[in-house]
Amino acid sequence: MSKKVTPYQDSGLNKKKQVEQMFDKISGNYDGLNRVISMGTDVKWRKKVIALVKAQKPNTVLDIATGTGDLAIQMADINAKKIVGLDLSEGMLKVGRKKIAAKHLTDKIEMVQGDSEALPFEDNSFDAITVAFGVRNFEDLEKGLSEIQRVLKPGGIFVVLETSVPTRFPFKQGYKLYSGYMLPLIGRIFSKDREAYSYLSKSAAEFPYGEAFNNILKKTGFINVENKPQTFGVATIYTASK
Repeated sequence: MSKKVTPYQDSGLNKKKQVEQMFDKISGNYDGLNRVISMGTDVKWRKKVIALVKAQKPNTVLDIATGTGDLAIQMADINAKKIVGLDLSEGMLKVGRKKIAAKHLTDKIEMVQGDSEALPFEDNSFDAITVAFGVRNFEDLEKGLSEIQRVLKPGGIFVVLETSVPTRFPFKQGYKLYSGYMLPLIGRIFSKDREAYSYLSKSAAEFPYGEAFNNILKKTGFINVENKPQTFGVATIYTASK
């Protein structure tokens, strides 16, 4: 990331603690607001991530920055024996656990509070690891990716869904207008934390995407790295293996 973007500029906390605090605050209305902000396209992107994971027929899956568990819940149908959702925010996990219980999936999905940069798992623990809209919140991106590489089994798949910036006219200009002005405005109107959605917009703009992120994945030890831009480039799906 070219510069460090944090949710609360005047806070004395490090980025990790700020992110945890931010998601605790917005956990109650995060799901509904996320659908509005992405205009529902995030659902389609997640389905593509699930298809990539399902093709590998994994027994064990780890979903990092799981939030309220949307992706982990959707992966319950891929016949994996164990799915773990990990997140810094206990507030988000609490919402996720309620959703999982309502769908009678508590025996299949475990929600764990934890740090992506110090994963509480043994080496080579998971056949597949996913992160949807979470890697840009890592305080130390390379450290987080190295931890993911450590707990991924050899031959396993790593799939990242993250925002990116369109490069072609007029999508680039439209994206800047929407992310720079509309997204923070929607956040201010519907969320009790005005700074949260401003941060989400700024962090997306600063995050290295495309070939830049591919190179970071390779630097941290991943192989077979590919990126697949989605919806004119407003998001990208990255795949890698070990």
